[in-house]
Amino acid sequence: MATLMAKPLAGCVARRAGAARPNPAQRNVMVAASAGTAALPAVRAGPALFEHITLRDLEIRNRIWMSPMCMYSAEEGMPSDWHLVHLGARAAGGCGLVMAEATAVLPEGRISPGCTGIWNDQQMEAWKPVTRFIRSQGAVAAIQLAHAGRKASTCSPYENRGAPLIPGKDPRAWPIYAPSAVPFDPSHQVPREMTQADIQMVTDAFVAAAKRAVEAGFQVIELHMAHGYLMHEFLSPISNKRTDEFGGSLENRMRAPLALAKAVRAAIPKGMPLLVRISATDHALPSDGPAWDVDQSVVLCRALQDRAGVDLVDVSSGGSLPRGFATVGPGYQVPFSERIRAEVGIPVGAVGMITQAAHAESILAEGLADVVFIGRELLRDPNWPLRAAAELGYAGAPYPFQYSLTPFPLGLKKGQGVSIP
Repeated sequence: MATLMAKPLAGCVARRAGAARPNPAQRNVMVAASAGTAALPAVRAGPALFEHITLRDLEIRNRIWMSPMCMYSAEEGMPSDWHLVHLGARAAGGCGLVMAEATAVLPEGRISPGCTGIWNDQQMEAWKPVTRFIRSQGAVAAIQLAHAGRKASTCSPYENRGAPLIPGKDPRAWPIYAPSAVPFDPSHQVPREMTQADIQMVTDAFVAAAKRAVEAGFQVIELHMAHGYLMHEFLSPISNKRTDEFGGSLENRMRAPLALAKAVRAAIPKGMPLLVRISATDHALPSDGPAWDVDQSVVLCRALQDRAGVDLVDVSSGGSLPRGFATVGPGYQVPFSERIRAEVGIPVGAVGMITQAAHAESILAEGLADVVFIGRELLRDPNWPLRAAAELGYAGAPYPFQYSLTPFPLGLKKGQGVSIP
């Protein structure tokens, strides 16, 4: 795919200088050109949140998507009834797309012993009832494929606050590897520096996992390149100290992630959307030395689109450092998706403390993103899309017929209870 724009939009530059945002209609020109019907139509019959979106051959019923969130509830990587009910409830609750948690492509790529996997056929079969139910509710079944790299082999956050598991001290632990022999923090294992054969082995594992995901019934695949995990570790100078063709310059640091994305794109059906989650910045301080930032993310996203056939970028941030420096608040990561969308012209998802329907609607209506990923708020309220529709006065929400006689009343206000007639 040809690069649509080599320089930032004038409006985006002005925005970073403190001027007003560009017109939402202008924002949609580039994205519409690159993604067909990903951009919002000029005339809408209802809220932007409930407009369909089409990526490649897949039409998705709305733009409220469930973020992948680790449940730490698997055994030997096997999803269970918990995953069926957890993910299925959000499909019944009206999400357009439901994404399964970071799912390891190799056993040593798990964050914790409780993480799901798809490195063997038994796990693939166990995912099939989950995807079947999600799809039966009119939602799209998606999966995030992942490898934790130097942040692997830890407890779940419910046990000892996610402390690292160390071989020789805990029987559940396993050795880890990463781009460089740099631990995440002093309490973590020092990872073995990956050889070029290791890099190819991991790429092959992602390809095999993607093929299993297709066989399991998933309709969308997302590659995890964020939050300080393996592919992000290649991108960030904080974790990548290599001196070969996989380290040093930005082009070299992008080499492994781009090769992985290209290999997965070639292995899945042409009509199947491929997504990537990135961390737009490490939120580093000058004292941390060279780090990953938004300027580099723009270059990466352009390469993911033009050279690897990626269809949408899910824009998060952080994870390379054991401490964060972001000013956290509602929509705090939206400026990153806004800039990438404007400068690259690729469809983007906004994520991070998006909890209110009016706020989510404004993100899309103002052209700051093409979809919103809802995370923790969906843990609190599996029916958030149905409630959001009512708050926005929209009567076309996708209720399951079993719930259709008890809808949220239109005009419902945030936090308001529902009286029983």
